[in-house]
Amino acid sequence: MALMQRFSPRLTTIINRINNKSYSTSTDQKIKKSVFISQSKDVYTNLALEDWMYRNFDFKNHHVLMLWQNNPCVVIGRHQNPWLEANVTELPYISEQGVQLARRNSGGGTVYHDQGNLNLTFFTPREHYDRKYNLQIISRSLFREYNMKVDISPREDLTIRNFKVSGTAAKLGRTTAYHHCTLLVNVNKVDLHMALQKPEADIKTNATKSIKSKIMNLCEENPNVEINNLMKAVGWEYMRMHPLKLVDGGMELANNQNGFQLVNPTDGWFPGLTEIRNQLVSWEWHYGKTPKFNITKSFKIPDSLVEGYGISEDLRVTMVVENGKINDISLYVPPGISSQGFSGNVNVITSLIGHKFSEATLGSLEMMISGLVNEKDRFVSECLKQVMTSV
Repeated sequence: MALMQRFSPRLTTIINRINNKSYSTSTDQKIKKSVFISQSKDVYTNLALEDWMYRNFDFKNHHVLMLWQNNPCVVIGRHQNPWLEANVTELPYISEQGVQLARRNSGGGTVYHDQGNLNLTFFTPREHYDRKYNLQIISRSLFREYNMKVDISPREDLTIRNFKVSGTAAKLGRTTAYHHCTLLVNVNKVDLHMALQKPEADIKTNATKSIKSKIMNLCEENPNVEINNLMKAVGWEYMRMHPLKLVDGGMELANNQNGFQLVNPTDGWFPGLTEIRNQLVSWEWHYGKTPKFNITKSFKIPDSLVEGYGISEDLRVTMVVENGKINDISLYVPPGISSQGFSGNVNVITSLIGHKFSEATLGSLEMMISGLVNEKDRFVSECLKQVMTSV
């Protein structure tokens, strides 16, 4: 059996292949498996392909494993806060090509991808969703191909001696489900840490927070592990396992599956894919879907501004951000610091309300600061700016 079979560049051909092998009822013997390998390295395109398949495919008698890789990117969960999870302002300057930010449709924590990752998505009907089955397939393939022992943690991550080598997340719909995970094969760990390293910020939110773990690459355990061979190993292991129970059917069962398929994620193959990608690449999706949060920061008043007032309190700034936009700004200004004479809790800089919590808004603050000549007022404005640059 050839390792790769190319799909015809039309969706109808794909559907016909599936329908020709479908049955009225779903049993272990009647379900066929395919391994799709995406030919894109663009995170937004691959996430769009994943979502397209979730929306449009009937997996009742056709289970699919999708294998894919991305150029450098940080992928946050659907319910996460990018300012908490990623070094947002520095991402464009990490690696030669920069690091993109993406929000996926599934829950869970934040992950870093580059071409040292192998990403895997297991598609099944909702009733056959089984994370441990999928993780066992990966674990068995690593042992069979590389004699490497990988454990499944209580949180359903893959680990080697308590070092995490794969994270996991899922999306469950009414009839369809997928479970996806990423294997660290030879990831650039310097770029990974730079992209995810964040100073502590006093943010109050209900957004899902990532749990930090010690990580390692598979190639650190066994230098023979590399992406192309790993794709083959996982793909064949997937096809030789019975679809509804973890029973090895050997190569006889594997050769009776639909095999490996190179897929080209374009509108020509998957009509409407570009529309999904356009949503995933938008600011409204990356940042606008962030759960509401408050950020508070305190600033010690410089001695040069006290001028005998005996100010012992800090200036405090609180911003409320909703749908990725500034909803409210509050200042606590100690008596004597404002040239305008106000003190206590006051609402100011109302012109920023409704603006995106972004660099464009920082530009507006820069203009305000440049127009101030009073040193005290300049300090207050600089404090506002620091609140935004601290996340």
